[in-house]
Amino acid sequence: MARPLRIEFAGALYHVISRGNERKPIVRDDVDREKRLDWLRRTVETYGWRLHAFVLMTNHEHLFVETPLPNLSAGMQYLGGSYTSYFNRRHHRSGHLFQGRFKGHLIEEQGYFLEVSRYLHLNPVRAKMVERPEDYRGSTIGGTCEGVEPWSGSVTTAY
Repeated sequence: MARPLRIEFAGALYHVISRGNERKPIVRDDVDREKRLDWLRRTVETYGWRLHAFVLMTNHEHLFVETPLPNLSAGMQYLGGSYTSYFNRRHHRSGHLFQGRFKGHLIEEQGYFLEVSRYLHLNPVRAKMVERPEDYRGSTIGGTCEGVEPWSGSVTTAY
């Protein structure tokens, strides 16, 4: 059975989820976390995305991204492939880092924007990693993007 086609068009908004293969970590320490965020920054700049929110957990990540051009798959391939090469070299491993294809849920209703942002930023709280979303460093609300304009023009932080 063929995989369903991914819907991509200019101006699309997506909730993207990438999971570690076998639910294993995609970041093992702060060095990996900084490198993943650096590759995310490069991807946003290279593909012209608007990153409205994100959270990088230990074994998965969530992105709330807008694509001015229909290039979500190309950008995710660049992001995943580049980071996987780095991770495999650094940790003396080979093979897949991510579990299958990323999930890219198209967001069509404007009222859902706040829900997506809330869901992303509450992930570390639900995982009992922090008590408040703003205490988690690996997210837009946690201050990872402070002073970095190209990341986003509209990070939602109201809860």
